[in-house]
Amino acid sequence: MTKMRAVDAAVLILEKEGATQLFGLPGAAINPFYSAMRKHGGIKHVLARHVEAASHMAEGYTRARAGNIGVCIGTSGPAGTDMVTGLYAASADSIPTLCITGQAPVSKLHKEDFQAVDIAAIARPLTKMAVTVMEPAQVPGTFQKAFWLMREGRPGPVLIDVPIDVQQAEIDFDIDTYEPLHVARPAATRAQAEKALAMMAAAERPLIVSGGGVVNADAADLLVELAELTGVPVVPTLMGWGTIPDDHPLNAGMVGLQTSHRYGNATMLASDFVLGIGNRWANRHTGSVETYTAGRTFVHVDIEPTQIGRVFAPDYSIVSDARAALEAMVEVAREQASGSTASSTAGSTDLAADRAAWAEECAERKRTLQRKTHFDDIPIKPQRVYEEMNLAFGTDTRYVTTIGLSQIQAAQLLHVYKPRHWINAGQAGPLGWTLPAALGVATADPDSQVVALSGDYDFQFLIEELAVGAQFNIPYVHVVVNNSYLGLIRQAQRGFEMDYCVQLAFDNVNSPEVAGYGVDHVKVAEGLGCKAIRVTDPADLRAAFEKAKALMAEYRVPVVVEVILERVTNVSMGVEIDSVVEFEELAERGEHAPTALVPLD
Repeated sequence: MTKMRAVDAAVLILEKEGATQLFGLPGAAINPFYSAMRKHGGIKHVLARHVEAASHMAEGYTRARAGNIGVCIGTSGPAGTDMVTGLYAASADSIPTLCITGQAPVSKLHKEDFQAVDIAAIARPLTKMAVTVMEPAQVPGTFQKAFWLMREGRPGPVLIDVPIDVQQAEIDFDIDTYEPLHVARPAATRAQAEKALAMMAAAERPLIVSGGGVVNADAADLLVELAELTGVPVVPTLMGWGTIPDDHPLNAGMVGLQTSHRYGNATMLASDFVLGIGNRWANRHTGSVETYTAGRTFVHVDIEPTQIGRVFAPDYSIVSDARAALEAMVEVAREQASGSTASSTAGSTDLAADRAAWAEECAERKRTLQRKTHFDDIPIKPQRVYEEMNLAFGTDTRYVTTIGLSQIQAAQLLHVYKPRHWINAGQAGPLGWTLPAALGVATADPDSQVVALSGDYDFQFLIEELAVGAQFNIPYVHVVVNNSYLGLIRQAQRGFEMDYCVQLAFDNVNSPEVAGYGVDHVKVAEGLGCKAIRVTDPADLRAAFEKAKALMAEYRVPVVVEVILERVTNVSMGVEIDSVVEFEELAERGEHAPTALVPLD
């Protein structure tokens, strides 16, 4: 055993657990931890400008690669309370992140000491564990348990709060014999896999719904193989987008009230069976349960037992890690495809039944129910922006976004080809999330092409974090679609016959070139050390995106492309999947489609 400070043990555990990238801000109550990072040298650190931003950076970092765990660190008091939104976002989307806060000395916790707040009590509803460590000898075990909890079952965040005297106390610890705790995951049995596939085989128009659990389990390859073996089309959820490439013949499009495709909703309504894997039946995906489930049989696979039946009761359920379930189903499907299926108490299954007619029916909807994107209007219509993004950014692009009309329409019109290439704060949707999350993604994968997408309001929330990208040479492209409006709220206010407190426009006395739009995002970005381009004509979009990629490569800093949009655009959405309101006509055959992947001629 070796004598060392508790913070030295904590830092060594971070290294042993593979969590070597931190995002945060130092402060008096966390300085001992920073001294341990400096002493041991195995930890990289990005200095954020705001602790909420640091928590979103950690989440983006986690989500970029399988096995990553991003760490956010801050001092006592407001640093912890600033992390709460990040904890909520990570918890809602089942993302493991570790938040570490400093704290006043143990003897002062009940005396309203400066910046002493019970952050563990505040954070507990949003985490898998939130604890203030009161005994120095408990620091190693607490960190060990934290990593186990973040990885076990449904993933999620943890907060560890460490009083400054606990950090500095000496303990006995041996890092050489430390080992991470074993993570056991529930796995579908052979019988369960056979039963689920038998139910699928009995259906005439089956679908597979692929959720974020497939991404978390790193199981997209198996998901695609199952679809191909069975001939069953796949509907990815917003969190599962990329688990089957958009250009795959069995990709049936997304379903929902907002982030959906016309053909995806039509196919769901035409189906008679749904196998959901690693999804949670989110309300923006389903609309009302009555409409979504009518006439359909459901099988639900989820790693968390209490998720089963939470939204509606499936006809059959399996508690299993998504990868384990898909491994079992693929094994059965392979045997059935080769004619070597063993007998089973679950009954015989026949997945050799021809699904070609159903798959072709789904593909025909995909060919004919495209939304129009090719507009030459000035000011620019947002649909044209996404059309040009599809053409300018390749299949390896990682898109990052959060909420608003920009996110909704991007999900309707952009294309994603790989898991972890659509990184979206799905349930929480906090404004300001996009920019720091993109920095986290680009930190995790510095050689990839990361493209963030924001409306002007989301962009302004944590715009100061552009300086982080400039300081630490974290390059990515940030497309800002600027209508100087709270566009999603304005559209929602139509039901109240008002347009109230949602306009961001003003005459900027320093920037007449953005007259009527207010903030000069180009000047702000340049002042924070980044490069920026403004586009006002749709004919210039492609060249602007190409220039942004070149500037990013040359200067290794964030590059902002601000697109001046028409002030008011109503985006397709509704209150039920069978009654989404469309505000633009269908794409015409022969014009530019949203992508060359789905030819309209």
